[in-house]
Amino acid sequence: MEPFTINCAVLLLLTSNCFIWSSSLYVSNTAAATPRRLQYLLEPPVHTEVAARRGDNATLPCILRAKPSHYKVKWTKLEPEPSGLENIIMISNANFFKPYGHLGQRASLQRAHTMDASLLLAHLELQDGGRYRCELINGIEDENIVITLRIEGVVFPYQSRNGRYRFTFHEAKEACAEQDGMLATYNQLYKAWTEGLDWCNAGWLLDGTVHYPIVHPRLVCGGDLPPGIRSYGSKDKKRDRFDAFCFTSQTPGSVFYISGSFSFDQADHACKDQSSELALVGQLYAAWRFQNYDQCNGGWLRDGSVRFPIHNPRRNCGGIPEAGVRSFGFLSKTTHLYGAYCYR
Repeated sequence: MEPFTINCAVLLLLTSNCFIWSSSLYVSNTAAATPRRLQYLLEPPVHTEVAARRGDNATLPCILRAKPSHYKVKWTKLEPEPSGLENIIMISNANFFKPYGHLGQRASLQRAHTMDASLLLAHLELQDGGRYRCELINGIEDENIVITLRIEGVVFPYQSRNGRYRFTFHEAKEACAEQDGMLATYNQLYKAWTEGLDWCNAGWLLDGTVHYPIVHPRLVCGGDLPPGIRSYGSKDKKRDRFDAFCFTSQTPGSVFYISGSFSFDQADHACKDQSSELALVGQLYAAWRFQNYDQCNGGWLRDGSVRFPIHNPRRNCGGIPEAGVRSFGFLSKTTHLYGAYCYR
């Protein structure tokens, strides 16, 4: 009986040790998962996401709760893909301010009070959307918070005039820029899908992936899969060819329609006679989205396509129950049937 008693004691001791070790491991992991409380910066800030439109000004909040004796504040735009380089916007302290790069020329500190290190960005551009880091540097315990700037806008699919799936990634990027836009991000496409964008052709996004949004599943668009963003994943940017999903925002000008039965050249001259120019596709989408532009007549655009914007869907204006920009595609430029959409 004695050996058995000793073995049980040893076993009990080992079991107790294992329990203590496991409990310590759990506490340690739990502590590691708990973020360190910031000493100098206020977190969370007033807003973790700031929304604004192109051309507007935006304030990205960063408030100090305490000031170390010597410190600097550095604002950086975080690139979506690691590049090994910091996109610094500015470095500042109480007496010194130094801007960097293109963004730095439009940036300043709000300084509403002595503890305010919020960033002011003026005349927002499409490319300004993304994540920004406010970093307090004092040489010992650096701290930072991250704020997201979301540019409000609209996503539109775009095809080559030569047909479906003709763009490499770089050609898609150029095509969006030519239409007053940029390649959309996945988040922008996802938001557009939640707002009803349903498109059965795959297109490039800014990160080099290819997707298409489906609200109403059908056999030719992924079959019986549930609604969502269909993904082809990352593709070869130089070899693979798809359409493009472009993103644009409000514009400083306005779009207007000139009635007529013009050829493309006649439409171009009609706009110039009104001290304007044929509108770009992105400009027409921006007018539809931000100015509720509604016109039930096809008109030429600068890329040679014929489209019309519908804000209030009705049976005799395309027959589609959803609002949107309708397209007749790219027609012969000698066709004398349509008016002109001008921009000034």
